[in-house]
This record gives sequence, structure tokens and C-alpha cells, in this order.
Amino acid sequence: MTAAWKAAGLTYNRFLAISARAIRRSLKEDKRIAAERRGEMDLRFARWQNGKQGEAKDLGKANAAAMAEHAS
Repeated sequence: MTAAWKAAGLTYNRFLAISARAIRRSLKEDKRIAAERRGEMDLRFARWQNGKQGEAKDLGKANAAAMAEHAS
């Protein structure tokens, strides 16, 4: 038996991000604002090819773009 997130074609990290966003949106206004601030990401990543670092990208923006692409 496979997990529902795996059967839906999601990675576990993507499943957690979607779940966290749904929970944050269900909170009352004051608690929701505080929770959304904690959910912000300031991480950056870069791909390495042939021993050279590529362009550094913001992880939050890259994740949002990937989620939008997946939703389409």
C-alpha cells in the first residue's frame, strides 16, 4: 500500500509544503499572519556542473514556480 501523496505523484517535501500552506490558511487572521512569517524561506541554492557553480536562485521563488507549473 502506497501513501496518498506518493500515489498522487508528489514528493514528500512538496506534500508537506502543501499541507503547511493549507493549515496556515485555515487559521484566524492574527495567528495566520504569525504562521505565514515563520513559513517564509530565505534559502538559496545553485546547481553545479563540471565543477562550476551555476546561478544562485531563491528557494522560495523556485518552489512557488514549480508548484504553479505542477498545478497547470
